[in-house]
Amino acid sequence: MTETSKTKLSRREFLRLAGLGVGAAAATTAARPAAATGKPTAVKFSDPAGRPQRPWWVKTVDVPTTEVDWGKMKRYNERYLPEEQEGSTRGVGFAGYVGKEKAEAIEAEGAAKMKERLVNNVDGYTLKDIALQSGMNGMRLPYSYLGPQKAKTPEDLGVPKWSGTPEEAAKMVRAALRHMGAATIGFLELDENTKKFVYDVDPDGHIVEFTDDPIASETETHRYIPNSCKYAIVFTVPMSLEAMKRSPTVTGSQTTALTYTTGTWINNGMSEFLRGLGYQCLTESTLNALAIAPALGVFAGLGEMSRLNRMISPEYGPMVRVFKMLTDLPLAPDKPIDAGIMEFCKTCKKCAEACPSGALSFEDEPTWEIKGGWNNAGHKAYFEDAVKCRTYWRQEAGTNCGICFAVCPFSKHDKAWIHTWVKGGISALPLLNSMWRSGDDAFGYGELATGESWWDLDEPSFGYDTTLMLQK
Repeated sequence: MTETSKTKLSRREFLRLAGLGVGAAAATTAARPAAATGKPTAVKFSDPAGRPQRPWWVKTVDVPTTEVDWGKMKRYNERYLPEEQEGSTRGVGFAGYVGKEKAEAIEAEGAAKMKERLVNNVDGYTLKDIALQSGMNGMRLPYSYLGPQKAKTPEDLGVPKWSGTPEEAAKMVRAALRHMGAATIGFLELDENTKKFVYDVDPDGHIVEFTDDPIASETETHRYIPNSCKYAIVFTVPMSLEAMKRSPTVTGSQTTALTYTTGTWINNGMSEFLRGLGYQCLTESTLNALAIAPALGVFAGLGEMSRLNRMISPEYGPMVRVFKMLTDLPLAPDKPIDAGIMEFCKTCKKCAEACPSGALSFEDEPTWEIKGGWNNAGHKAYFEDAVKCRTYWRQEAGTNCGICFAVCPFSKHDKAWIHTWVKGGISALPLLNSMWRSGDDAFGYGELATGESWWDLDEPSFGYDTTLMLQK
């Protein structure tokens, strides 16, 4: 999409934007009482591939709003991250960037502060907060590259494997994923360029190779992906905004733990579902393994990259975690989107202003220059200083920090018609982005809350509205 088309409204788009307030208010009023009174909220797929009907201002495009130089991009070695991943044996980790002695001192200081907060019953770090986070982590299923492999295959049952068109397969997988707990779902057929989103080395040190072998396998040192497993399934699991507004406390971080727990349920469930149909499904061997989730999410049309250097979705903002898997079941692919999100980030800077560690960029434009080995070269982005971020986590917060997620203007879930109207304005009239940002401040959005107050809330299951995708 050209700059001209982004700043010049057609007559139809202007009328849509002008009338959106009344339409959105009516739709919201109509949709929510239906859910409250127990009336059906489910609707039939209107698209052959099960794609949802998104708002008019979410446009599909051939090229994502993040520029990519495929010649410079390489498959990434995940061990370069400045944090120790679960199951990692040879990772660079935090000490690899700041030095072992300094890392140990930071860890010790952070642990002492956590102990003091617990003993003194500090808001957001109380025993019940820590116990809840333990509960979220305790529900997590084991990670597995090849999946549980317990489901009976069509061969075991004496029937042919499932067959259908890529559109029928996409609709079927979307229905299954939504039932399992996924919020938004997209598909991407990998080519020689987008294969670069798959890690060269997994967090636990396993080398990941593509092969012409028909069946996926792994050894003590390698994981092998059949070239036939070229269809990426990408999905999001939302987080609780009310919990994240309590960042950077344990109250805030437990919603992240719950999201990753849900992701492992779905990964295991889809592995068995596809196995039962006669197809392979390859998932994460450890936390955040296999491939770069935000990149796949952007190319599969789930959102755009942002100043956070994370994916922001039109429906949930940054309040999601992105998961991925590979399969040999042919799926109708989706296209990237342009909802004005990256363009808005150029003006907003609210997350960078709120970041306590100063890890986020204040530059007006994204850049090709990476910050460190934890970034993958070859795309234009607002690269974060992950060492500053992780130092704050370990030394001050004692847990992860989601302040940047909580303050983002896109985190509001259309609780009032004006929020939908503003999103349309952001997409159609980027010249007014400064005004949209000022309005967000004026209404007091993005303010953090106390941990103790969260325990008084009667939140929906998992802390978010699961009917959001149906309220169109």
